[in-house]
Amino acid sequence: MQSSPLANPLATVAQLETSGSQLDGIPIDLENSVRFDGARLTQAAGILLRLPQEVIAQAIVVFMRFWVGPEGGSLAEFGAQQVSAASMYLTTKLSAYTKSARSIINVYTYLDSLPSTFVDPAQLQAKKAEEYYVSEGTYQRRKMELFETEQRILKVLGFQVQVSLPYSLCITYLQALDVFSHPRASDLASRAMAHLNTALLSPQVLYLTHQPPSLATAAIYLAAKEVGIKLPDVEWWEVFDTDREELGFLVVALLSVESFAAKERASWGSRKVPMTVDDLEAEMKKSANGED
Repeated sequence: MQSSPLANPLATVAQLETSGSQLDGIPIDLENSVRFDGARLTQAAGILLRLPQEVIAQAIVVFMRFWVGPEGGSLAEFGAQQVSAASMYLTTKLSAYTKSARSIINVYTYLDSLPSTFVDPAQLQAKKAEEYYVSEGTYQRRKMELFETEQRILKVLGFQVQVSLPYSLCITYLQALDVFSHPRASDLASRAMAHLNTALLSPQVLYLTHQPPSLATAAIYLAAKEVGIKLPDVEWWEVFDTDREELGFLVVALLSVESFAAKERASWGSRKVPMTVDDLEAEMKKSANGED
């Protein structure tokens, strides 16, 4: 692990080129769809569990790390839903917002009951999710699955579950740039935070390939362009350990997430993205048979 408390262990080029899922014959487009929707599922579960965004973001990063590289988890063995739930359970245990196995199982059961994968977060009903119970037998079975998946995540990640996030750095950088005296400063800060949240869903796994200072810098740069606030007319991003090439890549990557999400919605329509091993196998069989 990196020695700095602001640094994360980053994925290598070799890890990004091949995943355990691809080695098991999962098409990369399907893998990207499942990972993207698994990250969205984790976000939705965190909202229903009333967790702060920092904890939700940590859970999403842990979820994404699990699938990276040939030694990572495979969708042929682990459903994205069970890995999402275990990532959430593990992350909350390491935070000040511990959630019980029953609470997490109930929330994921509620989310699984929704008719469509692409649900507007505003439509999520926290009270209904809290009241959503499973039978005792189902609960015991899913609890054991939750614990076993948690252990597998720890093994795959080599117990490197610490996640440094760019949110606090973003505010610090805005202060250093003397932005908060501007009348639209709150709009800029809100847009920058939104871009950091968007980056969590990137199919390019930006939180696994770039360090928090670069993510914060790119979010500020893009937000300032959108809001119309002029930043210092110098290469200020270099002060925050980000070169021009990395900044340009991250800005383009952040802008591309929206089009990727739109493409996913158009591709899946009212169908659910397969979040379990069985559903994934069924989807692959349908594709092999030329079914929609």
